[in-house]
Amino acid sequence: MLETITPYFSSLWLFIPLFFFIVAISFRLLDNSSLLFLKKDIIVNSSNVSRKLIKDQIESSNDPVFIKKLRLALLFRNMHQSFILVSGISLLLILIIML
Repeated sequence: MLETITPYFSSLWLFIPLFFFIVAISFRLLDNSSLLFLKKDIIVNSSNVSRKLIKDQIESSNDPVFIKKLRLALLFRNMHQSFILVSGISLLLILIIML
């Protein structure tokens, strides 16, 4: 029985990196740090705000709601990069296993 199911699972292994990549993109879409800065009248150059700027604003701000939203945006940024890394590693592992 297991021998008949194995070919189906081997084709599903190819989609694991794609799944991790989609999850990573979802976390990137949830990161709205540039919108948070614009709402506070802080001008940013791009939609990709640096971690250093977010951490500096967390330390220097007195607004607890703004700090909470920035921490959540930083969490989403970290989750995005973690899932991108996992996606790349799983892609390499799948290529090594399949070849």
